Amino acid sequence: MTIKKAVVVDCPACGRKTPFDSSNRWRPFCSQRCKSLDLGAWAAERYRIAEEAKEEQLEGKD
Repeated sequence: MTIKKAVVVDCPACGRKTPFDSSNRWRPFCSQRCKSLDLGAWAAERYRIAEEAKEEQLEGKD
């Protein structure tokens, strides 16, 4: 008999402990509110993915 151990993670928005399984419809978030807040932050461009500088940009900084 195999017993599955529930995986519990911190909500990325508020830090509250939340289960990371199919019973949590908002995973990895703890609620619809936290999920919406995170989506809003991406839409408002508060999160950015860094881009490596291109050669043309580096040459222009001399």
